[in-house]
Amino acid sequence: MTQAPSLDTLTVGDVVAGGSFPLTRDSLVRYAGASGDFNPIHYRDDVAASVGLPGVLAHGMLTMGLAVQPVVDWAGDPARVIDYQVRFTRPVLVDPMEGAIVTVVARVAAIDTDAKVARIDLAVTFNDQTVLGKAQARVSLA
Repeated sequence: MTQAPSLDTLTVGDVVAGGSFPLTRDSLVRYAGASGDFNPIHYRDDVAASVGLPGVLAHGMLTMGLAVQPVVDWAGDPARVIDYQVRFTRPVLVDPMEGAIVTVVARVAAIDTDAKVARIDLAVTFNDQTVLGKAQARVSLA
């Protein structure tokens, strides 16, 4: 565990973390094994097409986990993330050859100095389109 960022140095609007996260079909298979979610829409084009999808989709929980990781790294300890919520707005299509890149920008949206908590809003995109709406993490910086 590293020292928590100082609440005194934060300003609403500050970008505190972010990154770009490449996904491949191999990533999806590995995540399926780790999570136990072997729904074939996450690795088989024919099954995805048979249910009307435009292609193989990344697992929603994988996308959600990738999105919060820069905040966890910035906070220095996963236990400091006391709440995390998102709304799934669009799927992440993972091309068999090119994969996909999910981009995250984490920005301070609110500061509760009494509770020593910062609300971090996450802009999570794929192909310049938002894939997670209302993505917010509350981080204890006590």
